[in-house]
Amino acid sequence: MVDICCVGHITLDKVVTPRSEVYMSGGTSIYFSNAICNMDVTYKLVTALGLTEMEVVNGLQQKRIDVHVLPSACSVYFENTYSENTDHRTQRVLQKADPFTEEHLTGIEAAIFHLGPLLADDMPVELIKTLAARGKVSLDVQGYLREVRGEQVFAIDWADKKEALKHISYLKANEQEMEVITGHKDVRAGANILSGWGVKEVLITLGSMGSVIYDGHSFYDIPAYVPEEIVDVTGCGDTYMAGYLYKRHKGASVQDAGKFAAAMATLKIGVSGPFMGTEEEVYLVQSGSSV
Repeated sequence: MVDICCVGHITLDKVVTPRSEVYMSGGTSIYFSNAICNMDVTYKLVTALGLTEMEVVNGLQQKRIDVHVLPSACSVYFENTYSENTDHRTQRVLQKADPFTEEHLTGIEAAIFHLGPLLADDMPVELIKTLAARGKVSLDVQGYLREVRGEQVFAIDWADKKEALKHISYLKANEQEMEVITGHKDVRAGANILSGWGVKEVLITLGSMGSVIYDGHSFYDIPAYVPEEIVDVTGCGDTYMAGYLYKRHKGASVQDAGKFAAAMATLKIGVSGPFMGTEEEVYLVQSGSSV
């Protein structure tokens, strides 16, 4: 039994911005794992990737991250292109990996399972149901809303959303994803619908505008902290969720967990690649001090 288990593919990422073109490993598994590895929590990553990328797993294990590797014919390959407006990106998928199944998680126990599907067919609903019977399930919904046709990524609705969401304790979506799922642009209206479908805590991230969290009773407005420099916003949502789930597991309130998550995401914006800092560094951001 571990405190938190993340399930997601390790990807090959090409990140293109107006200033640079960088190749790196990515995916929820990379950003979430690095963000949480220095926190006071027991943690396991369940991932799948091609044999040619096993060096990435070795790097995670050298950081004392417990990694359970599943075989896959190849790894996911994403191309993320950002304009000057870093809140939005365009994507291409140049390669896909094998999906996760219920059998892949047999024998793995956790208080919280955080699921980071990257594409619509990464994780079946039955996997969500199985894990919800063993612990709380956290979900970053973005992958269920991405369908690949050729190399292009198309936004789709999630056909099984009502069946799946009633098993979700923590749901993260950005404002565009929320609108696709609920049909509402208004954040509070959308969050209320998601809560009505069974989600215990709805987290809507708004990029540089912060985030809103709804626990079925109260709305919490979480402001974004201002980064010293915007270097790379890829993985900010994964970093945010690592901070939020860590603090909630430790007993923090929704508001305090949200502020911690926002500060951790701000630190990630200032570096290329994942955040690998400490809890103390996050608190410095919250206090307004430099790190």
